[in-house]
Amino acid sequence: MDAIQKEHDKVWNNSKQSKTLQNVDDIIKQLQRARDAIAEDPNSRQITLAKLQNPVKTSFDGIFTGLKDTHGLHNKYTRALDKVFKEKVPSNEIDALSAHPTLINRAIYLHLLREGLFDVASTFHTEAMERQRMQQETAAHLGLDISMEHPLGLDKSSEENMQEQFSNMYHILSELKDNHNLQPAIDWARFNAAALEARGSNLEFELCRLQFVSLFMEQRDEDQHEFAGPMRALQYAQTEFQSFRGRYLVEIQQLMGAIPFCSNLAESPYNIRFNNCTAWDEVATSFTREFCSLLELSADSPLYVAATAGAIALPTLMKLQTIQKQKRTEWTSQNELPVETPLPPSYRFHSIFVCPVSKEQSTDQNPPMMLPCCHVIAQESLQKLSKGAKFKCPYCPIESHPKEAKRVFL
Repeated sequence: MDAIQKEHDKVWNNSKQSKTLQNVDDIIKQLQRARDAIAEDPNSRQITLAKLQNPVKTSFDGIFTGLKDTHGLHNKYTRALDKVFKEKVPSNEIDALSAHPTLINRAIYLHLLREGLFDVASTFHTEAMERQRMQQETAAHLGLDISMEHPLGLDKSSEENMQEQFSNMYHILSELKDNHNLQPAIDWARFNAAALEARGSNLEFELCRLQFVSLFMEQRDEDQHEFAGPMRALQYAQTEFQSFRGRYLVEIQQLMGAIPFCSNLAESPYNIRFNNCTAWDEVATSFTREFCSLLELSADSPLYVAATAGAIALPTLMKLQTIQKQKRTEWTSQNELPVETPLPPSYRFHSIFVCPVSKEQSTDQNPPMMLPCCHVIAQESLQKLSKGAKFKCPYCPIESHPKEAKRVFL
């Protein structure tokens, strides 16, 4: 993978350093100047066009050279990919998402909104609508009467609301990250205080605490004494921390206790509270997570999560495909992976159950069943052990009948 990353970096750096667009702009400007000169003095046409030849040729040579370099880097990048991923995906592979274009379109659209690419998201939406319109016209031309849902699975009001919400989120994040202005985020947290409180969120206090720290550490002017920053922070705490005393009293006491140590804060036990280099990134992440949660969306883009999880699983699946090819076997399961794919804890969103008897993961067709003794096994294991009659639990001496088992819902 290091070789792929190296070639990718070369392509990326080349795209940032490319002068192709500049050369194209130069040609356009030269042609426009020549046009204006000829329009002003038609007799100078031959001289103007003669003077135009060399600069235009130079610009075109620059374009061709840039394209040649880019083409060469893309070829090397392709070869690096082919070297690592040698096996080609067979054309008869099951495409689980081909029957769900609306889900794919919605995931892409929401991902673009999450990334703040509002113009790209708008273009994607327009093209999806146009594609659907063409499909409907084709069906009507063939005499077919079909009804299609919205290509993104959103109604117009939801779509407009989603754009407005994410636009607001990026405005607040921009103020937070670029200008270290916490007030828009604090105003949003207070406006949604009831919903955040129901979630057990501490976002509002995190924002106010960082505001306190920011005022405390703010550089003082030459005509102000060394306690100017701590005093501003103290005044802020007296007005803003009243509603937090019940739940965050210990944290507030620690912030107040740092005031006498302002002259030698680095040697005080409160230094970690005031010299946290990641505090702004952490509060921005918390804000993004809570903002998305109130929109009933996950903190991370589903498209990003799916692509990352797929990249993690890909080497295992490629190895499995090679083994199947050698043993001339096929992957017959359509609703689950043939092997377990280890994912990081942050990518585990649902509880799973692996039967302790069969060692297989439960499914809707083979759900977990709890016996009267509270031990849980898969339904297929229950049927094999009981054979319709009383049987002994495989983990304790208690006997029970399969009718007494209850399904467990995860």
